[in-house]
Amino acid sequence: MSGLPGFGAGAGAGPIEDVVRSGDRFARAAAGLSGPGLRAPSGLPGWTRGHVLAHVAHSVDAYVWLLRLAHTGRAPGPRTDAATQAAAIERDATLSAEGLAARLREGLDRFAAHARVLSGPAWDRLVPALAGWRHPAWYLLLRCLRELETHHLDLGVGHGTEQWPDSYVAWALDDTLTTLRAQGFPLASVEAVDLGRRWCVAPEGPSVTGAGHQVLGWLSGRTPAGVLTTGNPAALLPAPPAWPQPPLPGWGRVDDEA
Repeated sequence: MSGLPGFGAGAGAGPIEDVVRSGDRFARAAAGLSGPGLRAPSGLPGWTRGHVLAHVAHSVDAYVWLLRLAHTGRAPGPRTDAATQAAAIERDATLSAEGLAARLREGLDRFAAHARVLSGPAWDRLVPALAGWRHPAWYLLLRCLRELETHHLDLGVGHGTEQWPDSYVAWALDDTLTTLRAQGFPLASVEAVDLGRRWCVAPEGPSVTGAGHQVLGWLSGRTPAGVLTTGNPAALLPAPPAWPQPPLPGWGRVDDEA
């Protein structure tokens, strides 16, 4: 698992532009929420839509910190730890829709600006995820896109899995199924009929077929298994593990460093 996949189409298109477009859609959805709508439950247990928006804003800030680290090879100041970030999400979840949308746009603008000036060698520099695993800086583009598309769905404002871009779905399925294969997940194969793609996962077990966005929705815990075609009753399909997971085979953990 190495190298940055090309997303999008047309002159100058690429992963950075995919993040920009996804972020613009997400920020517009945030700005369109009313006060009561912002306090309404999201698709994530225990979180309002305000919590989801605040979480994404702080995640983007964390990605900016890592891009700056990749650029210079030095930590750009203290890093926000998980407890501090959780407290900040609780605080910012009470902001207005306009305030949260502005916060998102500012962070996404910084992310795009830092990404556009990062040099070729810096993209391959390993940076530490807060969870303790490492990855090349280019993987931040994919993480940020996944954050935006997944949590846009979690807002519950009409952005379903069918709105996920095919290029994102194909990458996320490659990434997720590579991890599940390495973990011995008992699923024989997956076929995304709309993408013309098929993955072999395990020597035996059930197989599933469906549109790529439906398969990814199921693997990410956002779509019920009943939307998929399988030779077994959907209730007998193995339950996917918590998602997303560190990429496997990956680039090691922070404590693996010499």
